[in-house]
Amino acid sequence: MSSLSGRTAVVTGASRGIGAGIAKALGEQGARVVLIARNEAKLKERASEIKGSIPIAADVSEPASVERAATRIVAELKGAPDILVNNAGIFSVAVAEETRPDQFVDTINTNLVAPFLFVRAFLGEMKQRGRGHIVTIGSVADRTIYSGNAAYSAAKFGLRAVHEVLRAELRGTGVRTSLISPAATNTDIWKDVTVTDPVNKPHSKRPMLEPDDVVRAVVFALTQPADVNIDELRLSHS
Repeated sequence: MSSLSGRTAVVTGASRGIGAGIAKALGEQGARVVLIARNEAKLKERASEIKGSIPIAADVSEPASVERAATRIVAELKGAPDILVNNAGIFSVAVAEETRPDQFVDTINTNLVAPFLFVRAFLGEMKQRGRGHIVTIGSVADRTIYSGNAAYSAAKFGLRAVHEVLRAELRGTGVRTSLISPAATNTDIWKDVTVTDPVNKPHSKRPMLEPDDVVRAVVFALTQPADVNIDELRLSHS
């Protein structure tokens, strides 16, 4: 397994849940980590737990905010990061006719547009230097359709498509890209969700994955030898 010591990393959605766990794990592996999230207070609290980390508050649903964050990241790290983990996301459940237009747009912007913008900001330099690793946190909903997921599934299917395009474009460049797609995971994203399928009720009671399950998968993908790419990992509860 390769060491992450001395590497630099950016993790979006890093103030809680899966993102916070990934940021902490990368810091423990010796990487210098930039944490991105909207809630500055929580972000600084998480960063205080990771030696040498850099908290940068940004609203990833706003392209201008992403651009400012990317500019600061390059300045802080003296270049593009070695690792980009696109984890930030939002989730809600509503049948199509009850999905508000602003809700649909926010979901697409946060879950699909923002990851593309971060990739676009750093990929050119990664390719020039012949190394880098982009990790995309997908979902079971990037391949399986559930009612009430018009916005979320549209974003996650699109995100998987972006990953697959990147994989096709990056073969032989030294830049790797991995898609980690977990089933339902026990994080705060579920706290306001009363049903997972508004047509086929009731709410599912199946056990969920824990954030650490996803964290381990990310670390596994990142610590493979340089000539090994983990194209895709799909996680489910046993």
